Amino acid sequence: MTALTRLEKDFTANVMGYSALGIILSTCLGSIAIMQILSFGNGPLQLALVMVCVGICSIHNAAILTVQKAGFIFKLLLASIAINSIIILISLFL
Repeated sequence: MTALTRLEKDFTANVMGYSALGIILSTCLGSIAIMQILSFGNGPLQLALVMVCVGICSIHNAAILTVQKAGFIFKLLLASIAINSIIILISLFL
């Protein structure tokens, strides 16, 4: 069993606690990514990237609030973390 599978199994077993932490993590990473994006200005590219960050964080939060399946919430959390982290890393090296 891989680490990702074990983490998803643990997330499913403790979905309420992990969902609260997931909201905090996703929102904090999203806000850092948006801050980094807007430090380069507010052109169409920056605004599109802000929309991507806000969108993925909102979808993750909405999945929690509408009580979706734990596996779906976990995958959205991973997507949110990955997308926002990639945006942060790219903006650090530009």
